[in-house]
Amino acid sequence: MRDETTAARPRRRWWLPAALADEFEPDPARPGRVRRTTRDWVVDVCCFLVVCLFAAADAASVGREHDLPGWFAVLDQVLGWLACGAVWLRRRWPLGLAVAVVAVGTVSNTAGGAVLVVLFSLAVHRPFRYVAWVGGAQLALIPLFYWLRPDPGTSFGASVAFGLILILSVIGWGMFVRAKRELVRSLRDRARRAETEARLRAAQAQRAAREEIAREMHDVLAHRLTLLSVHAGALEFRPDAPRADVARAAGVIRASAHEALQDLREIIGVLRTGGDEEAGRPQPTLAALPELVAECRAAGMRVELDQQVADPERAPAGLGRTAYRIAQEALTNARKHAPGALVTVTLTGAPGGDLTLAVCNPAPPGEVPEVPGSGQGLIGLGERALLAGGTLLSGPTDDGGFEVFARLPWA
Repeated sequence: MRDETTAARPRRRWWLPAALADEFEPDPARPGRVRRTTRDWVVDVCCFLVVCLFAAADAASVGREHDLPGWFAVLDQVLGWLACGAVWLRRRWPLGLAVAVVAVGTVSNTAGGAVLVVLFSLAVHRPFRYVAWVGGAQLALIPLFYWLRPDPGTSFGASVAFGLILILSVIGWGMFVRAKRELVRSLRDRARRAETEARLRAAQAQRAAREEIAREMHDVLAHRLTLLSVHAGALEFRPDAPRADVARAAGVIRASAHEALQDLREIIGVLRTGGDEEAGRPQPTLAALPELVAECRAAGMRVELDQQVADPERAPAGLGRTAYRIAQEALTNARKHAPGALVTVTLTGAPGGDLTLAVCNPAPPGEVPEVPGSGQGLIGLGERALLAGGTLLSGPTDDGGFEVFARLPWA
């Protein structure tokens, strides 16, 4: 049984060379006739009229060849006018038509104009290897043609030289047109690729900005909402707590809710205006880390800060913001998963070296209330450290605690 792909493939005519098979076999990808544009019709009509003028002039010269047999003169004109009519097929079968018309032009002087047009079309529509074979054959046949049918008014050498120059000029013109079209096509493709790449870069930039804003939203709001959850949970589990503790927890909840709403408004404002994360109030720096620790202490956490940076104000804004967000997220995780444990924040570094930040807490002293989380906090910290050119390691310690260690380059 034959393979379906083999049965579906059209068979090439055995008597056609491989180079000409595509000219006469239908193309499955482009069924039907190629539709001409208005410009194509104008060009084809002009080519046909020019070929007819050449044929009329050559037919008159054939009549002046007195030693030419009458039947051969009639054959010359019949083949010449058929070649003129075949010019309409030059777009569909440029190679096959060129081979046929060149062969006809060997015996028909009337087909001279058609030979020029089909050679020009071949040079425009087909690669150079086809033009070289067909054009070379035509150049080789020119001396033979003028030897068999010399021009009475011109010498043999002048006739051959004129014919060679005319054929080479037509082929060169066609190759120039082909090269110009390919150049224009390549420039258009390059422009389309440039537009596509520009759109992709813009989309990537927008996606990166959205990811950065999402990361900021997570880091900022998670800190505030964790305070709300922890203190609300404490009030739920200890309804008989002293009035002072209840009032302090309520104050923390109110302040945290206010700050969370303020941060949310700023982030929504950035999204609406299309700005970046720098919009809104000033971003935190490395010098604001003691304020973060003080805020956590005010919320009831036990935090120790060991800051061994001589002048944190000199830290670059990006470096300080990254370190602040890492410490903020690490303290948020410690508040959720190790309430009541002593959290140690160690910060060391100097310009020209690395800034190291370590946030470590032991195992929680008591029962840990269940606080929902997305699990994306540590992933966001790793992305922040990577974008800053540093590294971040996190994991449990031997005593059952947890540690976050970041190393950031300080240029």
